[in-house]
Amino acid sequence: MTDPGRADDPPRRPEAIRAVPVRHPGRWISAAVIVVLVAQIVNWAINNPAFKWNVVGKYLFSTSILQGVKTTIALTIIAMAMGILGGIVLAVMRLSANPILSGVSWVYIWLFRGTPVLVQLLFWYNLPSVIQSISLGVPFGPGWLITDDPTTIFTKLVAACLGLGLNEAAYMAEIARAGILSVDEGQVEAASALGMTRRLSMRRIVLPQAMRVIIPPTGNETISMLKTSSLASVISVVELLYTAQIIYGRTFQVIPLLIVASIWYLFMTSILTVGQYYIERRFSRGASRSLPPTPLQRLRFLVTRSPVMAR
Repeated sequence: MTDPGRADDPPRRPEAIRAVPVRHPGRWISAAVIVVLVAQIVNWAINNPAFKWNVVGKYLFSTSILQGVKTTIALTIIAMAMGILGGIVLAVMRLSANPILSGVSWVYIWLFRGTPVLVQLLFWYNLPSVIQSISLGVPFGPGWLITDDPTTIFTKLVAACLGLGLNEAAYMAEIARAGILSVDEGQVEAASALGMTRRLSMRRIVLPQAMRVIIPPTGNETISMLKTSSLASVISVVELLYTAQIIYGRTFQVIPLLIVASIWYLFMTSILTVGQYYIERRFSRGASRSLPPTPLQRLRFLVTRSPVMAR
């Protein structure tokens, strides 16, 4: 009989390692509970006669609701344009070595961030009540009368754009300032060494790189502005929410009309979310070697099982 402990025995063949997948029963249980709860909520909402889905379908694409959607989109575009342009100017002023420019920017940001946007909307709406006329000229000197009826200029829509846009500029100023500060100072010094002015280096070197930091919060601010525009209803701007209020004030169908407004807000915010995603991908080129695949690329991979190259 051979001694098992002898050194001249042939080496034993190692046993094959069998991989056992890790079980996560808690995840499946929690997922099942969530699916059941969601199914119950959906079933309750669909079968509840109080929601009156026939009324929702009736007014979802009505002319008045679509006109309110157009006004909401116009408010969002105008207010965000004012906010982005004003925010960039305020951010550059805040970073200026001139104490007057920096101080004026700081006071503006402090004032408009420190007061509620609803108060600002009411202020601009009621401003014509304390203004007798609007003129353009030199202080304490000659001037040219523009109008003696300020209400012809400070309309409801103008008041809403001023209230939303000027308030947004204060927040966009801090976003733009953070983006500008994220660019390495060495690049600004190199541009100065090449003879570039501060304005030229800001436009061609700093801002293009800062956009990578500015774009994500700007997208969030745009989505937030779309929903914040509903506050314009307090000054009787006929946007989406105010249109829904007018209709349910006449028909007493409160919940169905609020559902109609919510569906449109969800639809518009979804479009903005997709747009933000692709804009972020566009400005992320060069920051990393490869970008993650888009949802369409992932769907194509699941269908065709072909390799997806991120672009």
